[in-house]
Amino acid sequence: MPPKIPTPSDFAGFPSLQIHAPDPPESTTTFLIVLHGLGDNPVSFSNFPQSLNLPSTYALTVRGVSPLPPSLLPEPAPRDGCFHWGDDLVLDERSGELDRDPGFEKARRVVLEDLIGGVIVDKLGWEWGDVMIFGFGQGGSLGLGLASELRRGEGGRVEEVTEEEGGKEKRRELKGVVSIGGALPGSMVPTVSKREKVRTPALVMCGQGSEVIDEDAEERLKEEFENVRVVRWKGRRDDGMPRCREEVLPMMEFFAERLKQY
Repeated sequence: MPPKIPTPSDFAGFPSLQIHAPDPPESTTTFLIVLHGLGDNPVSFSNFPQSLNLPSTYALTVRGVSPLPPSLLPEPAPRDGCFHWGDDLVLDERSGELDRDPGFEKARRVVLEDLIGGVIVDKLGWEWGDVMIFGFGQGGSLGLGLASELRRGEGGRVEEVTEEEGGKEKRRELKGVVSIGGALPGSMVPTVSKREKVRTPALVMCGQGSEVIDEDAEERLKEEFENVRVVRWKGRRDDGMPRCREEVLPMMEFFAERLKQY
């Protein structure tokens, strides 16, 4: 049977989910899962998919799995709250800053198993390859980690890949993932030594002097992903959102290429 055209009621089980549907919704061919950064919320981030307005793309901006504790809330606190994706908030003893890899098991279950697998794939009848992920900061790390986690397959295990076995088993993969200022979390990389590379194409964007996407983080991405491009914005140290046409162009080219594939 053909996949079902999504409606807001299909996603009623996800609190504060922000939806941006194509016009008309019947033109849907792709889902874009948008993951905000640490301390943000889906309401304040919902303008992003609206400004992208990708053709035939049903965008879902998801809320982080846990609220920030009161001691970390900004002044004044946003009306719609501040959320994060980690299993915990842990201080790095060396830097005194929040650990960039606090574990993402709860977020993995919510986004990968419940939203994508449970609703988009199982309930609505779409394929894993009909889904793209965009993430900012901690949300970008989660997006890369979710693409990595798909190597575990339906049963949650990663089989060793040999020359004889490689390529025979159909693996789950997404249409693409974009991360701005988020590195691949080590906690979401399978520990099997002869593991297959991630087949989901990835684009990672950051400042030229990024402390998050340093040489080690870039090397890990290239070790784990079959097709990944790292774009560093010249003259910028921070990893904020793109500020000009030159900075946003690689992302728009990536989306256009991925949408053209299907």
